[in-house]
Amino acid sequence: MTNKIVDYLNELYPDAQCELIYHKDYELLLATVLSAQCTDKRVNMVTKELFSKYDLFSLKNASLKEIEAIIKPCGTYTKKAIYLKEIATRLVQDYNGVVPNNRAYLESLPGVGRKTCNVVLSNIFNLPAIAVDTHVFRVSKRLGLAKEEDDVKKVEQKLMKKFPKEIWGRLHHQLVLFGRYQCKSINPDCLNCRLKSECKYYKRHKKNDC
Repeated sequence: MTNKIVDYLNELYPDAQCELIYHKDYELLLATVLSAQCTDKRVNMVTKELFSKYDLFSLKNASLKEIEAIIKPCGTYTKKAIYLKEIATRLVQDYNGVVPNNRAYLESLPGVGRKTCNVVLSNIFNLPAIAVDTHVFRVSKRLGLAKEEDDVKKVEQKLMKKFPKEIWGRLHHQLVLFGRYQCKSINPDCLNCRLKSECKYYKRHKKNDC
């Protein structure tokens, strides 16, 4: 079953990669923090302005109001502005503006949980990791890779057990894209999906409609 999933995702997204636009390590970190409860498309619009105006050193010294004005379209902007300013401050003070390959440190930063940390470690340092966002979380349960009652950490653990470590980074991006464009939360394209025979959602909600 896992081989079938991998083969299908490789066919759909052979070159899957992060859709957040970034040119520096810290830009990916900040963009991922902004992406909480926000689409990558909107984040990319916001970070285009944010990163053209600030680097980490100037962001550290920017006022919260200035940051809020730019990132407002991302939602929960007052909280996220505090996160960005504090992250910039700590990275400048602790690592002279460099994002370290250090999970414990990254997860100690405000607004940075395990998912964000996994995104950074996988994309920047090419470390094997599976970041479980809302798309990966949903798809994993629909395809029976995890149980309905599993939390985010449990889903990550199960995916790591079911799939070989060498494909974790690519698989994460493929599952994100599959959930974003095919296996959507509302009105998923079940009819054209070759995984529907394995899909709990399809069997429960769509089978009799097709």
